Amino acid sequence: MKAMISTLSLAMSLALAPSPVLAQEAAPAAAEAPAAAPTAADADAFIAAAEKDLFDYSVEASQVNWVNYNFITEDTDAMAARINAVGTEKSVKYALEAAKYVNVPGLSADTKRKLDILRNGIVLPAPTTEGAATELNRIATDLSSQYGKGKGTLDGKPISGSDIEAEMGNLEHTPAEFAEMWTSWHDNVGAPMKDDYAKMVGIANEGAKELGFADTGAMWRSGYDMPPEEFARTTERLWQEVKPLYMALHTYVRWKLNEKYGDAVQPKTGPIRADLLGNMWAQEWGNIYPLVAPAGSGDLGYDIGDLLKAKGKTPLDMVKAGENFYSSLGFAPLPETFWKRSLFVKPADREVVCHASAWDIDNKDDVRIKMCTKVNSDDFVTIHHELGHNYYQRAYNKQPFLYLNGANDGFHEAIGDFVALSITPQYLVDIGLLDKAQVPGADKDVGLLLRQAMDKVAFLPFGLLVDRWRWGVFDGTIQPADYNKAWTQLRLQYQGITPPGERPANAFDPGAKYHIPASTPYSRYFLARVLQFQFYQAACKQAGWKGPLHRCSFYGNKAVGAKLNAMLEMGASKPWPDALQAFTGSREMSGKAMADYFAPLKKWLDEQNKGKPTGW
Repeated sequence: MKAMISTLSLAMSLALAPSPVLAQEAAPAAAEAPAAAPTAADADAFIAAAEKDLFDYSVEASQVNWVNYNFITEDTDAMAARINAVGTEKSVKYALEAAKYVNVPGLSADTKRKLDILRNGIVLPAPTTEGAATELNRIATDLSSQYGKGKGTLDGKPISGSDIEAEMGNLEHTPAEFAEMWTSWHDNVGAPMKDDYAKMVGIANEGAKELGFADTGAMWRSGYDMPPEEFARTTERLWQEVKPLYMALHTYVRWKLNEKYGDAVQPKTGPIRADLLGNMWAQEWGNIYPLVAPAGSGDLGYDIGDLLKAKGKTPLDMVKAGENFYSSLGFAPLPETFWKRSLFVKPADREVVCHASAWDIDNKDDVRIKMCTKVNSDDFVTIHHELGHNYYQRAYNKQPFLYLNGANDGFHEAIGDFVALSITPQYLVDIGLLDKAQVPGADKDVGLLLRQAMDKVAFLPFGLLVDRWRWGVFDGTIQPADYNKAWTQLRLQYQGITPPGERPANAFDPGAKYHIPASTPYSRYFLARVLQFQFYQAACKQAGWKGPLHRCSFYGNKAVGAKLNAMLEMGASKPWPDALQAFTGSREMSGKAMADYFAPLKKWLDEQNKGKPTGW
């Protein structure tokens, strides 16, 4: 789940509210004569003007934000704040204006699509009521700030968010220490946010209604080329397709945790204690792989980081290897500006934002990545992932501004992820990193797959429930008094996990997850986890691969590259089923490819789980 910075994300997404001036301007004066009904031609003219304005703005905003991320000073912070505020105002102004045209008769399909994109471009819309925008901005800023400053404790001493994340994956800690970190983080960070969060929900819902949506959750679900209720059903169907795999993994991991910690800490039945899974939110379990790795097959025999170091590879070499993968598929080399302007290693002389991200500066060919790259396995995979964003950005650069994005918000993340799935042992042999004699045999397949599943499969229910909870909050079925109760119930229902202890009445555990106070929609991550396997299976079929799916690498296959480019160059210009069909032949998102990928693991897990209780 690395970041991707695109023209749209800078110009539109995360726009919170109009300034008070804009809010007043949006409301017509009572004394004015009624305006003439807008026409389809008016809508076309509005779209043309909006796209030109946003295109020009996005280039400047990208440049300013790039400088800020790479030279963090009070001055660049102030410059970024100013330019981003302009984007906020523009996106709200255009969303309100677009809402006036959506029901105009005679709209072309193209104009209708662009109007919908503009209306959906705001995550938290403010109503035009005087003062509402200011209040919404204040709350949103405060919530993000509270999270950023949040601390938990370890051995009674304060510990920052980034440090506590690392320590939750440190298997040398005791269950009591895990419980302390989990509880202190949720109590200190989440609980103080609850009242402000409830206020924010109320204001945003008013804004969503002005834009023509039932509530903010319905607005979020409207960005998927289907009615909001159908999107909810689609995500639930996808979950049901992969749920048996998750249930088998849950059963196996619970048993291993019981063997490690005993009945008093982790019983053999019921839910898993959330703090024992190596992650503050129990969303990815890879950190506890050493506890569950099968004897023998769990040792894969090589580490990509060690291979890179043995060959004397540098961070720049790693990026060149990533480019080489895409070049092998037939994509043109990255422009010279990519190599001159990207940030590949952390500078010694200044502060930068180290979180890996991919950038599209000019909506044409000035693509870049920003990483504080280390020579290790994780960063080798991340480079392939981030470059996926760049090649997607460049593929659709001939589209109109409002189509400079993925087919839906799950596509952009899934492209890099599915390419990264092709970092198989054979691929490492092909690029000269791994000796053919070191390729793990079939006896290591369980270990290879289990390590992948601990992150890829374990994430699925969490990826689904975050927005499930917010949809209920936005539509009022979950009231503030029940915020935490509903969150805990959903965690139990979907993940089969439980807090390490009783939660107090004033708890607000959702606030302890960044994407809740930051109001970042989360369904995209669930979709990306599913789509990456659908893309990967399609690529392997096109490449004529005959062996186990997880061993497939389509490295060097230009036919796959041509079909992939046909999907990428569409951007957001067509409904996502059209884009999906262009590459996979199917118009339906499906979890079956993921199930096929992990089928050998599922068979093995079922054998391990015989006679053991399943479910909770």
